[in-house]
Amino acid sequence: MLAGVVLLADALALMGQGFFMLGVTLPGVLGLALCALALSWHRVQAWLSGRRWGRLAWRAGWLLLAVWVISVAVFWAWLAQQVRQFEGAAHAAPLKAIVVLGSGTPRAQPSPALRARLDKARELATLHPQAWVVVSGGVDFGETLSEGQVMGNYLREQGMAPGRILQEERSTSTELNLQYSLPLMQAQGVGLDSALAVVTSDFHTVRAQRIARKMGFTQAIPVAAPTPLYIRYNAWLREYFAMASSWLLREV
Repeated sequence: MLAGVVLLADALALMGQGFFMLGVTLPGVLGLALCALALSWHRVQAWLSGRRWGRLAWRAGWLLLAVWVISVAVFWAWLAQQVRQFEGAAHAAPLKAIVVLGSGTPRAQPSPALRARLDKARELATLHPQAWVVVSGGVDFGETLSEGQVMGNYLREQGMAPGRILQEERSTSTELNLQYSLPLMQAQGVGLDSALAVVTSDFHTVRAQRIARKMGFTQAIPVAAPTPLYIRYNAWLREYFAMASSWLLREV
């Protein structure tokens, strides 16, 4: 019951803020199921007592759940290790561009996760004053301003020179972020073989790098921005499924 309440409360709180990704809805469904199971525990046990096949299915279900939870834990440990390997890699590289991948922009403002990406990009831009800063993202559902516009506005408000910022405002995925940003960079002499940083949230770095490499960006260096704690584990859970989907679809 305690586990169910925690999972359900977490999901409802995030849904109330407009998050409906799989990393939020799945824990909510699981929490609801656990609460229902706890409330009807004695009835379930009574029903199983006279059904051998039912007991076998019951145990198999719990075993599968345990295996899945272990697989998520293993994935998270692997992903965290990969993220640690990326630390500092972009600091010493001769960057020609810093590409910031878009995220949520509620009420035409960067979400906490997107703000973390933009702040990380600002740090890199200070270290690499010659690098172009590319902000990439289309229009959110229900919004009128593109992510690229909102991101550019934020960087300009923080004091970044407007002439240094390139805005891509059509993309709706990581692949399109890079695809639509490429012509903007090429116009400034930055090509597929140029050293560039791809700034995104920590959980997304591995997939972003693999997509970039598959598209032909030979020197794409992922840069991890921290995911806010209130959404961190939900985002990492979503990435578990996103990585599996990308692998099945041969996107990475």
